[in-house]
Amino acid sequence: MEPKPKIEVKDLSFYYGQNQVLKKINLNIFEKRVTAIIGPSGCGKTTLIRMFNRMNDLVPIGRLEGVILLDKKDINDCKTDVVEIRRRVGMVFQKPNPFPKSIFDNVSYGLEVNGIRDRRKKEEIVIQSLKKAAIWEEVKDRLNESALGLSGGQQQRLCIARCLAVAPEVLLFDEPCASLDPISTQKIEELMTELKKEYTIAIVTHNMQQAARVSDYTAFLYLGELIEFGETTQLFTIPRNRMTEAYLTGKFG
Repeated sequence: MEPKPKIEVKDLSFYYGQNQVLKKINLNIFEKRVTAIIGPSGCGKTTLIRMFNRMNDLVPIGRLEGVILLDKKDINDCKTDVVEIRRRVGMVFQKPNPFPKSIFDNVSYGLEVNGIRDRRKKEEIVIQSLKKAAIWEEVKDRLNESALGLSGGQQQRLCIARCLAVAPEVLLFDEPCASLDPISTQKIEELMTELKKEYTIAIVTHNMQQAARVSDYTAFLYLGELIEFGETTQLFTIPRNRMTEAYLTGKFG
């Protein structure tokens, strides 16, 4: 039985000025599953996931056609609270971006923005978030130290903890391991497998092996078009489209 879609993308096109970067995309991001979005550089992967929490609103020449539904509600409706969408749909970027604050303040930052001032409540959520992000044991004795003193892999897990603190429902990962070493990459991949028990996850990755390892579903984009979408095991072993097969076997990209 197919899981329930958390995000539904219907006939989605996106333009930067006159340049069309996404062309009539139809896609479901299923609840409590990991969906990988793969394809060569410049095919529209990052543009697509940035639309799931309206980050592309920040592009002045951007224009959208089509619909994105989160739990059946149009996220681009004029009545939608964008701040609430970004709380529900968190994002982890390619390069870790901790704030120049303490480890504790990094994770609690979003709580204060959302009006949680009670110290005990904040401490409880910070500890829980660091545990969920599999970094608590490494930082529990240095919560007041600068987050900038952490390694790259630790910083990325701290950024995940910062996301988790505001209780999102969806986590977007944009090449989260691109700047990390193999050991840190493995930790992030293991973490994603754990997090999908509670959260819906979409990951953009150039790494075919990573997509095969962590995802339940895979979408292959090429030149702004969705070429193929399906269960990862099926797409990687018996792709329906010749172009998908050519990409996966390294014939282009």
